[in-house]
Amino acid sequence: MTGKSDAPNLCALGLMSGTSLDGVDIAQITTDGEKIVELGPSVTIPYNEETRHQILAVLGKSKYLESAENMVTEAYIGAIRTFLETNPTTIDNIDVIGVHGQTIMHAPNLGQTIQIGNPRSLASEFNTTVVGDFRSNDVAHGGEGAPLAPVFHRALSSNLRKPIAILNIGGVANLTWIDHHSMIAFDTGPGNALLDDWVTEQTEMKMDKHGALAETGTVSRKTLEKLLNDPFFTLPAPKSLDRNHFKTLSRAAVEGLNLQDGAATLTAFTSEAISMGAKQLPKPPRKWLVSGGGRKNKTLMDYLQKLLPAPVDPVEVVGWSGDSLEAQLMGFLAVRTLRNLPLSYPLTTGVPFPMKGGVLFPSPHN
Repeated sequence: MTGKSDAPNLCALGLMSGTSLDGVDIAQITTDGEKIVELGPSVTIPYNEETRHQILAVLGKSKYLESAENMVTEAYIGAIRTFLETNPTTIDNIDVIGVHGQTIMHAPNLGQTIQIGNPRSLASEFNTTVVGDFRSNDVAHGGEGAPLAPVFHRALSSNLRKPIAILNIGGVANLTWIDHHSMIAFDTGPGNALLDDWVTEQTEMKMDKHGALAETGTVSRKTLEKLLNDPFFTLPAPKSLDRNHFKTLSRAAVEGLNLQDGAATLTAFTSEAISMGAKQLPKPPRKWLVSGGGRKNKTLMDYLQKLLPAPVDPVEVVGWSGDSLEAQLMGFLAVRTLRNLPLSYPLTTGVPFPMKGGVLFPSPHN
């Protein structure tokens, strides 16, 4: 297949389970791999506690993944069934399923990126072509393997004024900068992961909902300076991170702080890291559009607006769904894989040339 503009549109389901470990996002998208024809319904299915604990137990490991992978695969199957039961779509209307998998380890410097969740099982279960393993080819060619969203962001923002920055704040934060001639992307630093882990360890909550804890805390500037001293921040873009890159450093740094001050300091760490990343952009963006769970953290959004000179808004202000964007991305990338189009570029992941990716798992019964 080719990427010609007269290529037929395909209806795809995309599945994403991010580094925040909150569950499975699933979304429908119709596209030819270049233009977005329709953004369809979406749903989020939370992981049950057993699945979440299994994933946490294998983070950063490359062995003993079978039990966790089986549970993630079952979660994906359940999510697809729930989506089909609750939306006016049948599996016969779906041309392809794009599944990211649950990232367990991302270490491009070691040539490793590991996502669990079995695409072959999904192809068999639903008798539908599945595309997975979107990152490995990029890493194998010396790229960072992340972020993969820029090509989708470019299609989404085709009618918006440029330059524009699209910031995704999940477990890790990453940004895409787009003008009329080029796009640049990289991970800026921590997203929600460190804050979520801090709150989970200190309370029975899973997150600092709406930033309520951080709002009443005081940022420890001394601790923040230690955190911002990490060598990652001096690296040139493009660059990427594992969810747990800062975990040891942050645990030691916030030790001794109370719950609210720790939350405020880690929230400031995320926002300051994004601000530092913004200084690496060729031109200041006219607007920042924020997706991912971080956009729901009012304190974080307030911190960002104070640090960044352009308006900072959730992606909903331009009609996008911040909860569905990454799942839509997986459907979009699946169609690009079918069309033999590149997924990543030298200025988005550091690959030497525009890089194709994704592994095809054909329906076993067709």
